[in-house]
Amino acid sequence: MASHTETKAKKAEIIKKYGSTTGDTGSPEVQIALLTDRINELNQHFAKFAKDHHSRRGLLKMVGQRRRLLNYLKTSDTKRYAKLIDSLELRK
Repeated sequence: MASHTETKAKKAEIIKKYGSTTGDTGSPEVQIALLTDRINELNQHFAKFAKDHHSRRGLLKMVGQRRRLLNYLKTSDTKRYAKLIDSLELRK
């Protein structure tokens, strides 16, 4: 498990990479990137703890939230959507 400072540093790095300005945490790109990072961490968690159903519910909620944000971005700006999908490698 990552320590608190490592998590904050990783989050700041994601915000810097996907945000349009410094401190931009509200844009869909940043929110989707943060959710994707957390989802990937939880997938690693489930490799060790397969019976952790309480965390699995949280994972499903995050996946749904990410899906809604992706749908919003797809309808509002398809170029930004395509760029984000490629950079996060969400589609095969």
